[in-house]
Amino acid sequence: MGDLGTPQLVIQPGASPHGYAMRPSEAEALAQADVVFWVSDGLTPWLAKARQSLAADAQQVELMESAGTQRLTYRQGATFEAHDHDEHEEHEGHGHHEEHDGHEHEHDAHDGHEHEQHAGHDHHDHSGWDPHGWLDPVNAQAWLDAIATSLAELDPDNADIYRHNAEEARSKLDDLIDELETRLQQAQGTRFIVFHDAYQYFERRFDVPAAGAISLGDASDPSPARIREIQQRVADLGVQCVFREPQFNPALVDSVFAGTGVETSLVIDPLGVDLPLGTELYPALLRQLADGVTRCAAEAE
Repeated sequence: MGDLGTPQLVIQPGASPHGYAMRPSEAEALAQADVVFWVSDGLTPWLAKARQSLAADAQQVELMESAGTQRLTYRQGATFEAHDHDEHEEHEGHGHHEEHDGHEHEHDAHDGHEHEQHAGHDHHDHSGWDPHGWLDPVNAQAWLDAIATSLAELDPDNADIYRHNAEEARSKLDDLIDELETRLQQAQGTRFIVFHDAYQYFERRFDVPAAGAISLGDASDPSPARIREIQQRVADLGVQCVFREPQFNPALVDSVFAGTGVETSLVIDPLGVDLPLGTELYPALLRQLADGVTRCAAEAE
């Protein structure tokens, strides 16, 4: 937004969106907001009541409901088959380089960093849409449009600036998509398991599907049956690496994969916890994910 305003966050960097207790200062920011952007009620179920009670007069934009957003259903089971686009995705009208900017513009949202740690989760319905849509940069481009449109309506004197900024950011995302497609071509076919099932939007965009996930999409603790399924199928799936996440205890990864020969030292972070807030957070986040996948491919050689 530059000199036109400073977005306020109601979820602080490093906190979980799945379950969060707002501080008084964050509740006050929500109450004073002219517009509230958030990713999805499925990601932050606790936020709905706060929005209704504190920000009833504000314009409210749920980004996963924005035009052009591609939505994927939650995957079932601990291990995954090849992508089935016809059965598991809904696409609302845009092509390759046209949609979303998750983290960077979730800062424009009052939902801030969409961090996915495990902390007091509300009960999530794993039969609906997967809310981790910001990890597809094509969704990011659609969300730029939604954000710019809302800001232009609220501040018509600066509407041209908001639209110009969105167009400029879309162009940069086109370049980022091309960059990551080129980098990840060498990693296609790499077999890896993620700590929790938050990455399928990135996987599908760049054709680097995970073989499975230790935890569900809300990062809740895996059941013994889920762990057994992964352990029994590691060899069949040809798993080369499992990714830790910095927010979670690495002992779980070590215990699940002990004695399998699978590389367990690699880390990926869907949250950007260590990245500075600002316009470069989102591209840096996606580059970090690509780095992890390409490192896994290199370790397997």
